[in-house]
Amino acid sequence: MEEIYVFGHKSPDTDTICSAIAYAKIKNWTPARLGEINEETKFVLDRFDIHVPELLGNVEGKKVILVDHNEFQQSADGIEKAEILEVIDHHKIKFSCDKPVKFLTEPSGSTATIIAKYFESDIEKIKSTDEKKKINGLLLSAVLSDTVVFKSPTTTEEDKKIANDLAKAAGISDIIKFGIDIKKANGSIKGKPVESIIMADFKEFDFNGNKVGIGQTEIVDINEIYEIKDEISKFMENLKNGKYEMTVFVATDIIKEGSELFFAGDKSKIEKAFNAKFEGNFVYIPGLMSRKKQVVPNLQRVF
Repeated sequence: MEEIYVFGHKSPDTDTICSAIAYAKIKNWTPARLGEINEETKFVLDRFDIHVPELLGNVEGKKVILVDHNEFQQSADGIEKAEILEVIDHHKIKFSCDKPVKFLTEPSGSTATIIAKYFESDIEKIKSTDEKKKINGLLLSAVLSDTVVFKSPTTTEEDKKIANDLAKAAGISDIIKFGIDIKKANGSIKGKPVESIIMADFKEFDFNGNKVGIGQTEIVDINEIYEIKDEISKFMENLKNGKYEMTVFVATDIIKEGSELFFAGDKSKIEKAFNAKFEGNFVYIPGLMSRKKQVVPNLQRVF
């Protein structure tokens, strides 16, 4: 039988990797990734004794399932010539295909929430109790990661309910502690190259023909960002030149629940987008946690 690959977006995060693995296991397909995993995701995979999915290159001619994304800019090389069978996502829709495909989307805090909701009975049919616990554990981890342990404004009541159900099924007694442990695994940037900090979770967007790149990192001490602010600013400017109309980097402090926002590009646009005065090329915005809900829509409106 021809292989079917399940994968998420480039610069993969925990929701992308865990959703791909879980859905592939449910359907007996092949999970894959489009980039290196971060320390948080490694923590989760090690916790549930799961191998890192294979790294996928050009997907031209391959049968594929997209999870946690639907925009081709964020997908695999050759995606325009792949056979897309399904899409499961919780982001804004910018998708086009020359034939009908199964497309499952809801305004949830994570793609894992959608998979857990609609494929619970499929998970229950898996004979191995250990395998079921692993799948539920992966999905729980993805929900906690993408909702920032329910602190993100993208979090819904359904995310919380499903996460609690998954925790029971996975044998996790303290869901908040487990979520904090997940976030702490990737919580420090000390000693990391600036490029790896910014590009680890970096997505490209097309806003009315304008190419904009937005990176995000989550930390537990915002002071680590201030120590390298000049290096970040320089990298952002170099990244923008010749490739993007604007680049944005969101450093989110999950303890203080706010973000330091860096940018390179048109200052009037970024100030209008966030109704904030930038002294230089960065500003702290209290309460800003979500790229999907608080950054992308704001920027899209000014382009």
